[in-house]
Amino acid sequence: MNLIATAESCQQAEALLDAGADTLLVGSHPFGLRLPHSLNLNEIETIRTMAHDRQKKVTVACNALLHNQQIDKLPAYLSRLAEIGVDAVTVGDPGAVFILEELQLPLPYIYDAETLVTSSRQISFWLKRGAVGAVAARELTLTELKAIQASVDKPVEVLVYGPTCIHQSARPLLTNYYHYVGLKESVAKDRHLLLRDPKNEASQYPIYEDEDGTHIFSTVDLSLMSELQEAYDAGLHTWKLDGVLLRGNAFVAIVRLFAEAARAIEQGHFIAASFCNRLSTLQPPTRPIGTGFYLKDPKDVH
Repeated sequence: MNLIATAESCQQAEALLDAGADTLLVGSHPFGLRLPHSLNLNEIETIRTMAHDRQKKVTVACNALLHNQQIDKLPAYLSRLAEIGVDAVTVGDPGAVFILEELQLPLPYIYDAETLVTSSRQISFWLKRGAVGAVAARELTLTELKAIQASVDKPVEVLVYGPTCIHQSARPLLTNYYHYVGLKESVAKDRHLLLRDPKNEASQYPIYEDEDGTHIFSTVDLSLMSELQEAYDAGLHTWKLDGVLLRGNAFVAIVRLFAEAARAIEQGHFIAASFCNRLSTLQPPTRPIGTGFYLKDPKDVH
């Protein structure tokens, strides 16, 4: 099994490794999208050392859709990651794949093109071109994910905890809004800004702006805790926990619980209801938990 967790800092990275994470996902602007924090190469090297000292791994997100000025900087960045010795990168832009092939770096890549990764044929296409795995779209059902994993011989990563991004724009939408209404306000993630559906007073859509644009997230955090046994039995053994909206020790505690659940599954004594109850005590009260698309009938989604 491979339990993947995002890391916002060297300090949190160490705590996540000690909590049971097998792989840490980190990255830097402008190559990685929607990470808890943009880390520099020195920080990434420090985290790689900590992980390897524990026989664990580090993956670096390079999953942005790159423009000319960004992709021109990518060869130097990838070359430095190879020197550091990270274990893999995630990429979704074919231009990034082309650069990896051109440089012939000892740097495996995992295909991550967000909502595009929806079929085994598409994943097989990239596996034949060197990918060592793929990140499944978060809009897929568990039925579809099980069929995809059964059709490919490399791991398919599934989000088992965290928010789902429902809109991303390269434009500074929040800044433009504040300019329009004549306000000077911060648009950073730590403001915890929310959008509300005028037809639903209870709705809360987290929104923030960074160098990559504006990001809007779902009103609930996705959790597959209740379905982990079924996912495991179907061969879905690569689980991602995303802490983009949950900072510090609060996220570490949830990763620790999922790591305990993984061990319980492997040892044959996993009780879903018990772990779900424990997760509910750790979950921020402002963020309900749901199963997203996972338990829907595929016919009801398409």
